[in-house]
Amino acid sequence: MMELRRTIAGRIALTAFATVILLFLALPIVVILVTSFSENAFAAFPPQTWTLNWYKALFADGSKWPAALTLSAFVACLSTLFSLIIGVTAATALTRSELPLRSAVYALVLGPLVIPQIVTALGLFLLFEPAAMLGSPIAIALGHTVLASPIAVLILIATLRGIDERLEDAAASMGAGRMTIARRITFPLAAPGMIAAAVFSFITSFDEFYISQFLSSVDTVTLPVQVYNSLTFDIDPSVTAVSAILIAFAILALGLVALVRWLGSGRQDSLLSVENTAGVATHGGDAV
Repeated sequence: MMELRRTIAGRIALTAFATVILLFLALPIVVILVTSFSENAFAAFPPQTWTLNWYKALFADGSKWPAALTLSAFVACLSTLFSLIIGVTAATALTRSELPLRSAVYALVLGPLVIPQIVTALGLFLLFEPAAMLGSPIAIALGHTVLASPIAVLILIATLRGIDERLEDAAASMGAGRMTIARRITFPLAAPGMIAAAVFSFITSFDEFYISQFLSSVDTVTLPVQVYNSLTFDIDPSVTAVSAILIAFAILALGLVALVRWLGSGRQDSLLSVENTAGVATHGGDAV
């Protein structure tokens, strides 16, 4: 009885401790969301009065926010495409081939996650400045890819390692080529991981500041850079509204990832059950 009480008491204490940590982590997000509806121009918390004026100001005539939002979305789409190409190629090579010096290649691919972002941004500036590419959305997207692609590689490596290779071996034993196996078996099973890699690559690019700051120009200002400029050079309460929208977007993106992974979780199990059934039928001599 005492052991049961200790177990229950321990669970209650652990739950309370975890709840306090989660509330502490979520508190800044809650403050931003609430402050975005404050009528006070200095973003006071808690708000004395409530308004939607700062959201309306985002899309008013002469506002710089729509252009910054459009540019960030365009750059993030390009960076996501580049990251998926690199991620699929690198993850396949690291998990499905006898790659020489695999540990060194793995470390090289994940290197940008260890190097400080400002160092990476400075290196990219020195690379693109002689080529007169500063301010180019392509250059910014390539710079964001340096940070987004390692995340895509990590997710896709975990995804490919989670796919039962017996499915690929079974297809190969029946005469399927590598491209057919990839198209009919590997990629469909890896689709949830690919979507997750795309979402996280998009978020990484969309929120990136240092590389955007070094590679942007007067005419090409991404959303994080515009937020920084608004906080540095003038007091713009619309920043809280932008922050609230970005938080909502991140929550929706993570919800999409969870939904896709949940919908695709049973696909491999169903294929394995079909394979096992076929194997049993073949050995038993009852296959039709």
